[in-house]
Amino acid sequence: MHGMNRRAYVPADTAWHLISLRPQGQHDTLRSAAARLGGHTLALSPWRVALRTDTLTRAQLAHAATADRLVFTSPTAAEAAARLLALPELGEGRVVAVGEGTARVLRRHGARDVQAPQRMDSEGLLALPRMQGLQGLRVALVTAPGGRGMIAAQIVERGATLQRVDVYERVGLPLSTAVIERLEALQGPTVLALSSGEALETVLPQLPAAVLRRWQRMPVVAASERLAALARTHGFTHASVAAGPLPAQLARAAQRAITAMAAGHASA
Repeated sequence: MHGMNRRAYVPADTAWHLISLRPQGQHDTLRSAAARLGGHTLALSPWRVALRTDTLTRAQLAHAATADRLVFTSPTAAEAAARLLALPELGEGRVVAVGEGTARVLRRHGARDVQAPQRMDSEGLLALPRMQGLQGLRVALVTAPGGRGMIAAQIVERGATLQRVDVYERVGLPLSTAVIERLEALQGPTVLALSSGEALETVLPQLPAAVLRRWQRMPVVAASERLAALARTHGFTHASVAAGPLPAQLARAAQRAITAMAAGHASA
């Protein structure tokens, strides 16, 4: 079985490209994962992250620390909270992370007994034991404006009082002429890595029509089935789901997608 998987990969000397829609300054792990498989990453950031350190946010987070559950929706949210809050003091049985990457950040800053799902998305988080029986509890959602609406809605639907604390914000970055020219000149097999629906919907309206049509024909590897479905609604015809949202998982899925597409062209 392992041998079959290795043969399914694109040969190491075959150049291919991975488009990353991560925030500015957060492409390195995906770039390294793709490079190990012979891929070259084109960083296309729809926004940069700005941490909130104002007095109001500090007060809201201090209040959140007393909640029955604290839910961290991203590694960035965990890093931002760690700058404002003593995570080792949160105690056991209360901290929830949307995925293992977020959990690692929390543990690195001293949080204890962090619960995270194997399925690293909103649905996986909501299925955790710690997210059941919320009736009458206070749940703090440590996050950023926009996104993760499903988590907030489900917390309320399950009878909890929701406290939302936005510890960072996304500052939009319009696509530069230089980036668009790079997209127009890009040659060879190319895959789009998709781990944020908001990022996709921010970038697509800025693409020239010819580039958009090319994107819709290229493979998309999504961090979840929900994101793959979103890509399909925007006209992408080759959307598949990676094993998870981690950089190595997305890079491996991208390589497999290129191999599958090449095999399809060869047999056509």
